[in-house]
Amino acid sequence: MRFDRSSGILLHPTSLPGPHGSGDFGPAAYRFVDWLAEAGQKRWQILPLAPLGPGNSPYMSSSAFAGNLLLIDLGELQQRGWLDAADLAPAAGLDERAVNWAAVFPYRSDRLARAALHFGARASAADRAELSAFEAAHADWLPDYTLFMALAEHLGWRDWCEWPDGLATREPAALATARAEHAGRIAFWTFCQWCFFRQWAALRAYANRCGVRIVGDMPIFIAYQSAEAWSRPDLFELDDQRRPRVVAGVPPDLFSATGQRWGNPLYRWPAHASEGYAWWIERLRRSVEMVDIVRIDHFRGFAGYWEIPAHEPTAVNGRWVAGPGPALFQALADALGAMPIIAEDLGVITPDVDALRKAFDLPGMRILQFAWGEGQGAERRFLPHNFEPDTVAYTGSHDNDTTVGWWATAPEAVRHHLREYLACDGHSVHWDLIRAACASVADTAIYPLQDVLGLDGSHRMNFPGKGDGNWAWRFGWDQVPPDTAQRLRRMAQLYERL
Repeated sequence: MRFDRSSGILLHPTSLPGPHGSGDFGPAAYRFVDWLAEAGQKRWQILPLAPLGPGNSPYMSSSAFAGNLLLIDLGELQQRGWLDAADLAPAAGLDERAVNWAAVFPYRSDRLARAALHFGARASAADRAELSAFEAAHADWLPDYTLFMALAEHLGWRDWCEWPDGLATREPAALATARAEHAGRIAFWTFCQWCFFRQWAALRAYANRCGVRIVGDMPIFIAYQSAEAWSRPDLFELDDQRRPRVVAGVPPDLFSATGQRWGNPLYRWPAHASEGYAWWIERLRRSVEMVDIVRIDHFRGFAGYWEIPAHEPTAVNGRWVAGPGPALFQALADALGAMPIIAEDLGVITPDVDALRKAFDLPGMRILQFAWGEGQGAERRFLPHNFEPDTVAYTGSHDNDTTVGWWATAPEAVRHHLREYLACDGHSVHWDLIRAACASVADTAIYPLQDVLGLDGSHRMNFPGKGDGNWAWRFGWDQVPPDTAQRLRRMAQLYERL
């Protein structure tokens, strides 16, 4: 699918400013949309909106369908009468420039619990009807998710395969008893999902009215400790004890000499095929309901994926295994029609990956940081003169260092190649790459906000292979120079992206 010529900014909502320890769907999100519109940017790309998993990663989620409750705007809950002003008082440990996850989780969870309690006592008939309508609209996944979360919480977050009394094996009588015993917490998790989806729908509608389309992110994998692995173990490669037999990752590469062992369970693709890929059809359908364009993470895994024995501590001793290939995407196309998808085709890309992407007319990604250094391992496909129109050009992604940080440690051969190619001195290398992406033939150009602001490597979002310290970056409006919006708008105008 070809997209209209446009540009935009990569920023996850948790990175927004705000008083409650992490960015959310509150006033700062609406102000950011206004800023995008002022800057002539027609895309807002985000990371997955799913609940966070180990390492606070949005790519290791406890559900393929649920939303991250930390993104709920607490101020809106106060406006509805479900929180009091005192509930929103600042708490120790909350940071304006970084997400202190250890403090944010209990702070926000406690406030959401208070709001759910007050909702039960104060909600209007219209509010209750709206919640009931939400439950009906999401009945295919919500009951399993809310029960899973209530049980996981009650059982100390032990792996679900260790749950007692028929819960791991989902015996109907055990599930019925659990639903009755944990009805209060099930109601809490349901309330949180309703708030999340309600607030997100309002923010997305506002963005669309301002001419901004949301580029979402759908991870290829989910966590083992997830509602779907528990409710549909037959769809995952698990052993007789219901533990992962093999796990996901990527082989050794430029990011890591031992590869990346992500640890997600892999799919049992024949089981998905026997159901006509119904689980995937529903997953993509729900994703498209939430955003305007879906970036599918690790697209190459659908052609072939790196399978690592679960007992291996690194990704070195893995092997390539064929993925579902065209059969999956044909089933998706037959069920959903033209798909507004961006294929994340980074890493080890073989001809079958390109063939799969092109067969279904899916634009790929090109990262400018990977383009430089003749004879130094640079990839020619990332040089702007090799771009194709059905491409999304990036200065860097959430997995890259910021452009300023990358430039500070780049070898001289890389620096020389970039300076010569772009006819620049590299003193404002972040703007040099922004201009190169914007001027290219790629239909879409995306810039991480860190690059627009010229921030160094201490502001990067994620360091692949590093287990801790990721996903925490936040910005403040005082970091945004007053002429930045007009500079971006003029560039979009020059290169016909308005």
